[in-house]
Amino acid sequence: MWPVSPLSPCPAGSFMSHQQKTPRLEVGTSEEKPYSVPLPSVTHNGFLYKTPSMAKPVGERKGQEEFSRRWCTLQDGVLSYYENDRNAVPNGEIKVEEIVCLVNNPPNAHGIESTFEIYIESERLYLFGLESPDSAREWLKSIAKSFVHPRAEELLALDFERIGRLHYKGGLNLERAKEGWFALAGSTLHVCFEDSERQEPLQLRKLQELSIQGDNEVLVLVERRRTLYIQGERKLDFLGWVHAIQKAAGSAGDTLSEQQLTESDVPLLVDRCIDYITQCGLTSEGIYRKSGQNSKTTSLLEMLRRDARSVRLKEGEHQVDDVANTLKRFFRDLGDGLFTRQWGQDWLRATALEDEEAKISEYRRLLGTLPTVNRATLKALINHLFRVQRFSGENQMNTHNLAIVFGPTLFQTDGKDYKAGRVVEDLISHYVKIFNVNDQEMKKQQDEIMAIMKMREAASSGTQQAGDFICTVYLEEKKTEAEQHVKIPATMTAEELTFEILDRRKIVMKEKDYWSCFEVNEREEAERPLHYSEKVLPILHCLGTESYLVVKKQMSMENMLIYLASRVGDCKHGMMKFREERNLLGLGLSTGFHDRYFILNHTCLRLYKEVRSHKPEKEWPVRNLKVYLGMKKKLRPPTCWGFTVFYENEKHEKQQWYLCCDTQADLREWFATFLHVQVGSGHGTEHAVFQELGCGGMLG
Repeated sequence: MWPVSPLSPCPAGSFMSHQQKTPRLEVGTSEEKPYSVPLPSVTHNGFLYKTPSMAKPVGERKGQEEFSRRWCTLQDGVLSYYENDRNAVPNGEIKVEEIVCLVNNPPNAHGIESTFEIYIESERLYLFGLESPDSAREWLKSIAKSFVHPRAEELLALDFERIGRLHYKGGLNLERAKEGWFALAGSTLHVCFEDSERQEPLQLRKLQELSIQGDNEVLVLVERRRTLYIQGERKLDFLGWVHAIQKAAGSAGDTLSEQQLTESDVPLLVDRCIDYITQCGLTSEGIYRKSGQNSKTTSLLEMLRRDARSVRLKEGEHQVDDVANTLKRFFRDLGDGLFTRQWGQDWLRATALEDEEAKISEYRRLLGTLPTVNRATLKALINHLFRVQRFSGENQMNTHNLAIVFGPTLFQTDGKDYKAGRVVEDLISHYVKIFNVNDQEMKKQQDEIMAIMKMREAASSGTQQAGDFICTVYLEEKKTEAEQHVKIPATMTAEELTFEILDRRKIVMKEKDYWSCFEVNEREEAERPLHYSEKVLPILHCLGTESYLVVKKQMSMENMLIYLASRVGDCKHGMMKFREERNLLGLGLSTGFHDRYFILNHTCLRLYKEVRSHKPEKEWPVRNLKVYLGMKKKLRPPTCWGFTVFYENEKHEKQQWYLCCDTQADLREWFATFLHVQVGSGHGTEHAVFQELGCGGMLG
């Protein structure tokens, strides 16, 4: 049996079968009104063009002759339309409290220049239009203001494509569907949740997953650390929302900012190609110099441009040179280029600077001028090329050879002038300085490179297939029936491994389930939840025979989330009982636990002899610490709420010590703070807290 975490009040409970990721949305009764406060009284009138109401989506373009001119008035919560402005009896009316969605169509979508659609609860759709865009905009604003709940009035300021109310589930509560107000503007879905005073933007191009489940009843939007389930009150308007969100979540053009993006603002297309080549092609001879098949490159690029989110590059199905060629062609065809037309010549002129430090300084200045997505993409690409040249002994692609290929590609030139190549060569050679890469990032990269090299050595010795690394991961506890044998690619994160294990065993998350991947050290009788973004392969190569990985629930996550959300500042201080490992720290303490005062902030952990001490006896950078829950029983800890702490500096000098807290609550607070300061986020929203504390898995 693996050790039970001291954070856990009891062992993990029973769990249900998973593949129904989509919860059923149980909505309120028909008697429940969507408005708890009176709607604002809005008055507007004028002539509008109108078609007969419909019971299905507008599938075809409506000609001008299909519209009839009607006098329309909006007052006292009713939109009425008349034969003309002299009639006293309306031809029909729409109660604003029955409106569920308002859609602003693109210009000239129909025979009238500016048109908009109104959806109501009884599954009817009304199409109106005007030849004047300004007048149509005034009608849109007035109608929206008349039916949108006052708590969602923030949405009215948006240049929305559609706005309305939908039922959703998400966050910490999946028991009951709530009503929210949604507005789609560009590639952002703005949401006013039922229990929130402010709207929250969802960047649709950054979604990890977008799917329809439950017989087309539920739209599932998966961000990193959050899943949102949306259902329309009626099929008619819901189908429109689905189509519009799917379109907005796709790539919209040929510039970088119009692509589907990762959480770190790198185009998903670029991320997919780099990940695949890192996993399968770092040692491929002539990588990026060789050309792939033109037809396969064209086909793959079209697929990735259309929806990179749905494309999975797999060894055996895709050739390394085809993927490499796809990445190069993407950059060569990029609208405005990676370095932008505005700044491209400045980058080329920087190569003339003879003083190396001045040139690096100029590159750093130019890097700061690039748009966010361009800057993130350039760093991701140069980071990748930096890795590729580390394997030049096998792939024959040193820094100079890579620069010859990528200079003309990135600057979109004919290659006759080597200035473009010189820029790329400088960026790779001075990668650490130009991109301000810290020691922690470099160590992480070194670990990943070492892991890949070990994997390639094992492959060449015939002990395993090329590209494969199979490891055993346990579900909930270490026993034979809980074993899962998983192929670990070089790019797999702890979060992806957690998803893989739960999907295999069809585990469904209940409300407030927090699944994580843990590194368990049997010898130390301690365990560590992995951060969701940690790469698994380097960890596996560092594990001793006494350690293994297990996917299980993190039982105290909710308490830690509550603590982090309510904390003041990023610091924690207090007394803990401290013990050295064989007196290695030189503090002269006798064997056993001693009271010491600790201060932890986002840069270091300091140890003081007592509260009144001004000078710390010891301090350690937090980036060099690994904190495990639990400790060896033979140490006879004074309480059961303890940590085992490992420290390793850049010279690979190692230290180990133990800390004990007086209460379980104190342990949780210290551990949550350790996780928080090591991840380095500083936000206070529920989503951000999930993001910073998310440990290798999924949050229900």
